Amino acid sequence: MSNTTPTRRLWREMKVFDGLHTLPEPMAVITDGARVASLVPMREFDEGLAEGCHDMGRGGVMTPGLVDCHTHLVFGGSRADEFEARLEGVSYEEIARRGGGILSTVTATREASEDELLELARPRLEALIADGVTTVEIKSGYGLTVEDELKMLRVARRLGEALPARVVTTLLGAHALPPEFKDDSDGYIDLVCQEMVPAAASEGLADAVDVFCEKIAFSVAQCERVFEAAEAHGLPIKAHAEQLSNLGGTAMAVRHGALSADHIEYLDEAGIAAMRKAGSVAVILPGAFHTLRETQQPPIAALREAGVPLAVATDANPGSSPLFMPTLMLNLACTLFRLTPQEALAGMTAHGATALGLKGEGRIREGAAADLCVWNIDTPAALAYAVQPGRLRQRLFQGELTHAV
Repeated sequence: MSNTTPTRRLWREMKVFDGLHTLPEPMAVITDGARVASLVPMREFDEGLAEGCHDMGRGGVMTPGLVDCHTHLVFGGSRADEFEARLEGVSYEEIARRGGGILSTVTATREASEDELLELARPRLEALIADGVTTVEIKSGYGLTVEDELKMLRVARRLGEALPARVVTTLLGAHALPPEFKDDSDGYIDLVCQEMVPAAASEGLADAVDVFCEKIAFSVAQCERVFEAAEAHGLPIKAHAEQLSNLGGTAMAVRHGALSADHIEYLDEAGIAAMRKAGSVAVILPGAFHTLRETQQPPIAALREAGVPLAVATDANPGSSPLFMPTLMLNLACTLFRLTPQEALAGMTAHGATALGLKGEGRIREGAAADLCVWNIDTPAALAYAVQPGRLRQRLFQGELTHAV
């Protein structure tokens, strides 16, 4: 057994956003090793608590480390040409029907080796880390064969080993119909259910299973089959749903206990009621809405009134959201969808964690994980107010200081 004393760190006069709320008075925060040891109002602070602590400074804003609960960081190739086509008036749906979109990334991803994908994905994750992320979900979905989907998941696991962030992996085999199954979508779903899900589960590569339930992807019935396969292998489920139309995918997903339904621009009252009853998280993705120049907004007011938790994520991907700056998403969630800054920040901390099945994390409280960020700002709202790199003063991951200026 080691006799090494865990590192104790002390911050004074902090404005603290605890993951759900901004605390009403300046706080002293002490971490001990990988956990938060004390959270004390400065008016009650006893200097005896500082004994044995490293002084980490005073002032600024402390938040939980940001949680990016929906990304597609592992991929090959570029889709800058599609960005140009959309600006010339071609719709996202039309690009997909022409064999572009997801399928163009599939080709590039299949051609890349595991090591090549790792090197391509590494700076993307480094960008998230530099902007305060400590937990990130990474989906597969650009391989669409058993071998290539597992390759992507292995890369995601390796990213979590190489960089100071918790990586949660999601199998998204039902992301698009691969060209070799062009006229046999049910046959491809058979492959996902009978081979892909079992392989990912047996190798311990997936923490959850996702689907794209949409007219240009898979039907509600096909997605339900994937969920049943995931359940048979003990894997939680998530859903891309109601992004381009209202198929009822959200209501079906939450009947199966989905952790979250993501995008949900076309979610209706029945879907909202189902989410409320199930306790699922609504993940809003303003980066994709912005990039695709969509006009149908998610029903934020109705979700808020129903008490459905709202998470915010980058959806970082090569096509519909090539954006790798989480704090930009806070701004877009407020300006595009009218979230309050506090709602947006809760969406990238406590509610983002819940969307990954990590309920109770993404918080600052005694006993919580010491995944923390200290920002050179005066109020938590400033993170959403300005789009400005370089505000991160300190970042702790599992109690270890990984960023300091």
